[in-house]
Amino acid sequence: MRTFSIFRSAPAVAIFILGLLLATVCWAGIRSGLRIEPGKQFVLGGSQLGAFKVEAHNVGKVSVEIKERPRGGGIFGKTTLAPGARGTVRFMAGSSALLLNPSKEEASLNLTITGDTKLSMGYEPNGKL
Repeated sequence: MRTFSIFRSAPAVAIFILGLLLATVCWAGIRSGLRIEPGKQFVLGGSQLGAFKVEAHNVGKVSVEIKERPRGGGIFGKTTLAPGARGTVRFMAGSSALLLNPSKEEASLNLTITGDTKLSMGYEPNGKL
């Protein structure tokens, strides 16, 4: 039986396993806690080449609105997460995810982001197109 030469030495096997672990970690995406000040919106993405998905858990005391701003303009409502609620939202390539806090209290979310995770991130006032 013939084996591939990469598996003939222990260092090569270790490098192969390390590569698999790194690929698994990269595939898992980004996990982050997010706080949004009253009257602000958090913007995620906008110039990435691929689509991405956001799994959100509202761990705060106020509702958070999630919208999509496509590359060509406009804003589309996706969902509103009440306190304690969870949701999964998908976004197109080039779109921005907008997480809005319309309340007078700080909002708090736990996020898991997968797909194209080469995303810009920042805050801006609510309602900015």
